[in-house]
Amino acid sequence: MKINPTTLEKKLKLKFSDQKIFIKSLTHKSFDSINNNEKIEFLGDRVLGLIIAKKLLELYPEEREGVLDKKFASLVNKKKCLEIAKKIELEKYILVLNPKNKKIEIEDKIVADCLEAIIGAIYLDKGLNFTEKFILNLWSEHITASIVTQIDAKTKLQEYSLKIFKVLPIYKLISNTGPRHKPLFKVAVKLKNTKFFTAEGASKKDAEQNAASLCLVDVLKK
Repeated sequence: MKINPTTLEKKLKLKFSDQKIFIKSLTHKSFDSINNNEKIEFLGDRVLGLIIAKKLLELYPEEREGVLDKKFASLVNKKKCLEIAKKIELEKYILVLNPKNKKIEIEDKIVADCLEAIIGAIYLDKGLNFTEKFILNLWSEHITASIVTQIDAKTKLQEYSLKIFKVLPIYKLISNTGPRHKPLFKVAVKLKNTKFFTAEGASKKDAEQNAASLCLVDVLKK
């Protein structure tokens, strides 16, 4: 499998001094079990967390820790990394095992992890200040959107249920179908006096959130 890292460098508006570390950040363990991006991804995850936490403290110096924690979690989770990675079409540049040299769909987790690996590689190659500018540029619109803190549907439903019924909502996994790289979860939820509300999602967590949203719409309109 061949890739052109120069094209990705242009897209990211940077130039690595050490091309080997850049290639390593794009290499999945299935392609090379020794020289792959696992350890650099571990570093990049921590660097991303540091930069985003620092930025949130600058933006919201008076905000409570619990609110900051929710904003932080929404900005550094795998789902957000995947969203940003897809925007720069990172999946086109990842080295994965493909013995038959066919067009394959790379798993979302691999794509999200690769973005963190690139962040780790940039930190090693160019230092913290450059990496901070790189991260804040890619995450700028998402950080701006964090000005409005939204409590997720599952949390809202839990708070409502505890307040009204003094018990937690009941969640039930209905099914888990689809291929491993693209699963589909179906989850149902109910409160003490409601029917089950069923929804689907790409993960169990997403399906629970979607089901909670449906249940909330129903109970809050009464």
